[in-house]
Amino acid sequence: MPQRSHLPIFSLHAGWLVVFAAALLTWLGVETIETTRPATSSRQLILAMVGLVAAYCVLFIPVNRMRQASPWFFGFGLVLLVVLIIPGVPDFLVHPRNGARRWINVVVMDMQPSELVKIGFVLALASYLRFKQHYREMKGLLIVLAIAIPPMLLIVVEPDLGTAMLFLPALIAMLVAAGAKFKHLVIIACIGITASLAMYPLLRPHQKDRIQALIAQIEGDDRFEQSIGYQGARAMTLIGAGGMTGVSKDKAAELLKSNHLPEEHNDMIFAVICLRFGLVGAIGMWGLYLLFAGGGLIAAVACRDPFPRLVSVGLTAMILGQMVINTAMTLGIAPITGLTLPFVSAGGSSLVVTWCMAGILFNIARHRDPMMTREGFKFS
Repeated sequence: MPQRSHLPIFSLHAGWLVVFAAALLTWLGVETIETTRPATSSRQLILAMVGLVAAYCVLFIPVNRMRQASPWFFGFGLVLLVVLIIPGVPDFLVHPRNGARRWINVVVMDMQPSELVKIGFVLALASYLRFKQHYREMKGLLIVLAIAIPPMLLIVVEPDLGTAMLFLPALIAMLVAAGAKFKHLVIIACIGITASLAMYPLLRPHQKDRIQALIAQIEGDDRFEQSIGYQGARAMTLIGAGGMTGVSKDKAAELLKSNHLPEEHNDMIFAVICLRFGLVGAIGMWGLYLLFAGGGLIAAVACRDPFPRLVSVGLTAMILGQMVINTAMTLGIAPITGLTLPFVSAGGSSLVVTWCMAGILFNIARHRDPMMTREGFKFS
C-alpha cells in the first residue's frame, strides 16, 4: 500500500486557515483579558505559547499512529475522569472549585481531564467508524453509543453539564460524515434528547435554578436578577453597553468594575468582547470561528481515508459547538453551564488542548492520500 504523502509544513493548504483563525482568536482573548485582569493576560499569553508548541509537536505524529493509539488514549482519559469522582481522593490531587471536581493538580497547572477526553473520544470514534458495518447497521451503532455515553455520564457527575453536551453534536456530525442511515441518526438524536430530559431530576439545585432563571429572563421576569440570574443579567447589561463598535479600554474597565460580572475573563468573556468591540467585534469573532470550521471541513473533504476525515469533522464540530453554546448562554438563550469560549477564555489545559486540536487538523490538512480506503459517501 502506498504511503501517505504530505506537504511541507509551510506549503499552502487548508490547515493555515485553522491556524490563522486560532491565532487571531487567541490574540482576541489576550486583548480582552487585558481589559479585565492584566496579570491574567500575561499568563494567558504564556499558555498560548505552550499551546502553540504542543500543536507544533502534534505535526510530527503520523495520523496512522494516532489511530493505533486512540483506544489507549481514550481509555486513559476515562480513567482520569473516574479518579475525579472517587471519594477520598486528597484535595491536593483533585482540586474542587465551586463544588465541582473537574481538575487534577499536575504541579505546573490544574489539568482538566475532560479536555483530553474530547480528543480521545473523537479519535476512538473515528477509528471505529472507518468500517462500513459499524455505521450502516443498527447493531454497529450500539457500540457507538457505548463509546459516547461513559464519558458523558462521568463528566455530568463532576458536574460539568456544558462539556458533556459537546459530545452529542460531535457524534451526530461524525455519523453524518461516515454515511450513517438517516433513520439511525434520528434514533440516536431522539435517544440524546430523551436522555437529556430524563437527566433533569438528577440535576443539582443550582442547575435547575439556572434553567428557571433563563425562562424568567426570556419572559421579561427580573425576579432572579439578584440571585441565580445575576450573572446573566450583568452580561446582558454589558453587551448592550457595547453598542455597535464598543467602548474604549478604560471605559470598559470602569463598566466592568461597576457591574461586577462574575467570571468575566472566563465563561462570560463574550460579554466583555461585546462591550469592548461592540457588535462589529462579535460578528468578527463569529467569522473567525467559521473560518476555523471552513479550514477543518476543507481538510476533511480532501481526505480519502475515513479516519482523518472523521477526526477533522469531529474536532471541528467540538470547537464550533462549544462556541455556539458559550455565546448562546451569554446572550441569554441557553442556560449558563460554565463552558469556556475556545481559544479566547482564560484557561490552562483548555487552551493548550484546544491548540492541540488545531495541530491535529493542520497535520491532517497537509497530508495527501492517493488511496481510496472507503466507499464514497452514501447517505440514506
